[in-house]
Parts: sequence; C-alpha cells; structure tokens
Amino acid sequence: MSAATAAGAAEQYGLVGHPVEHSWSPFIHGMFAKATGQNIAYRLFDVEPAEFRRETLRLFTSGLRGLNITLPHKQAAAELVNELTPRAARAQAVNTIALHEDTTLLGDNTDGIGLTTDLEENLGLDLSNKRILILGAGGAVRGVLGTLLERRVARIVIANRTPARALDLAAEFGDLGSIEGCGFADAEGPPFDLVLNGTAASLKGEVPEMPPGLVGEDTVCYDMAYGRGQTAFTLWAKALHARHVTKGWGMLVEQAAASFALWRGITPDTRPVLEALAPFF
Repeated sequence: MSAATAAGAAEQYGLVGHPVEHSWSPFIHGMFAKATGQNIAYRLFDVEPAEFRRETLRLFTSGLRGLNITLPHKQAAAELVNELTPRAARAQAVNTIALHEDTTLLGDNTDGIGLTTDLEENLGLDLSNKRILILGAGGAVRGVLGTLLERRVARIVIANRTPARALDLAAEFGDLGSIEGCGFADAEGPPFDLVLNGTAASLKGEVPEMPPGLVGEDTVCYDMAYGRGQTAFTLWAKALHARHVTKGWGMLVEQAAASFALWRGITPDTRPVLEALAPFF
C-alpha cells in the first residue's frame, strides 16, 4: 500500500484518448475499486495526438499512478514507455501504463486477454482448432492477434479493405501460427467458427461487402466495438443466422480487470460489472 493510500488520499488513474467522453471506464473501475476496497480515483483525459507525449508525461509527473490508453494513441504509447511487456512488444501497441516506484513507465496490452477471457469464460467458446475470420487490420486487431494465436487456433484469416495491410499484418504474426491476409472480397468459406469485427465501420452503420458462405448456423459473430443497441455488423450476422451474436462489452470489462490487476495487484470479479452493463449489451 502506498503512502497516498495509507494517508487516505485516493490514488489517481485515468484514460487518455481522443475522444473519450463516451467511455465507460470510470464506471467500470469505480465498481472494481469499491468491490476490492481500493481507494482510487479514475478520470478521463481528452488529448489530441500532437499533445499525447507531453501531456501523458505531465500527468505522471503530477501524481498519476497509471493510465489506460485508447484510440488513437495505442501505438504512440508503445514508443513512450520505458519498458514493454512481451505481449505489448509483440503488438507494438499499449493500452495500459503503470508507473513503477523508480518512476519508469511499464506499457502493457490487455486487449487480447480481455477478448479471449470474454470468449472463453463468459461465452464458453473453446478457441482451439477454430477457424477465425477477422475484419480489419488496424490497431484493434493488432492488439489481439498474438493472444488468439496462442490459443492454438486452426487458422486466422484477416480481411481488410486494403489487402496489403492485411497481408503485412499476417506476415508479421506468421511465426505464431497459421494466418493469412486478403481483401474483403477475397475471403472464402466454408463458414468460419468465429467472425470478429475489428473495424470501426460498424458503428457508422456500414459492413464491408463480402462473399456469401462466411457465416453459418454454427458461427459465433463478435463485434469488438461496443455501443447501445445493434450495430451494422450484429444486424448483418443475425440476418445470416449466426449461432451467437454479441458485442465487445465483455472484452471492455475483462481488459479493464487485467489493467486493474496490473496497477493494484488484485484481480477483481468481473461478473457484477457485466451484470450492471447487461441492459446496454
């Protein structure tokens, strides 16, 4: 326990992104803190890309103990910190920064473990030997590829609007398992076991045009984005009669729990938070 906590002052944490006003992170970490008896405060910091490095360092020198990092700063955060965990180094993207006692900054990426925990523990999906189609090749996908491949999946296909980006990302992670990249129009069946949407297009009411035969009655479709109500992706998946269709609320909560554990040394129970957020799923 630090001197600040012992003295009764809440230790400071927060989220840096642009924008951040939509974030549920203060609510989630507030529930974690209350349940585990941790005296913390969690705030939102809207920081533009040009100010990210200067403002983030200022926050730590002003007394913050840890930060979550969201779009569009995850790759910039990987360049800012003094040390990366192996999974963050592999992703070259950071969503969690912890301040060490010696004032050095540790960068971690809990997105992948957040996703796989939600899929395996909350949804009961065994990922081993599964064929997975991932839509998108941006930072959201980069952050989860390593963890997915560690689950000994049969194959991952990354489909992207710009095929070259999907091919490059597949080549970068190819040493971890069977993975390939292609354009949206070039994705081929038979139906996949799991389809992950890692694009932002769904929240804008768009779904990439793709060939038929990718989704079947045994397919789980998972939108890594989250918001109230249906997204274009979940509507598309339901129209194709996927076995189960869900959004990334569980991933959000589980990655937050991993961040909280890194900062506070205690892993919170995520079930009460998931239940509280269930009306928004």
